[in-house]
Amino acid sequence: MVNLPDDKQKIIEKFAQKKGDTGSPEVQVALLTHKINKLVTHLEENKKDNHSRRGLLKVIAKRRRILNYLQKIDEKRYKKLVKELGMKK
Repeated sequence: MVNLPDDKQKIIEKFAQKKGDTGSPEVQVALLTHKINKLVTHLEENKKDNHSRRGLLKVIAKRRRILNYLQKIDEKRYKKLVKELGMKK
């Protein structure tokens, strides 16, 4: 298993709009998606971990808010990001 900082750096490099970009909606959504995937696999193994389940719901809500914001400001960037991340919407 690759540790999180390496994954995080790769995600930031892939989705950054320009060099040194860590705060754009694309980077934030990609990082949250990575975190969601990690939490989902954790919860599949630990079905009774309701504290982590609540954390997962909070992260999903945050990602949804950022995606709504991105959709409002630039529909094309939103669609590209959703397609790249393989999300349903």
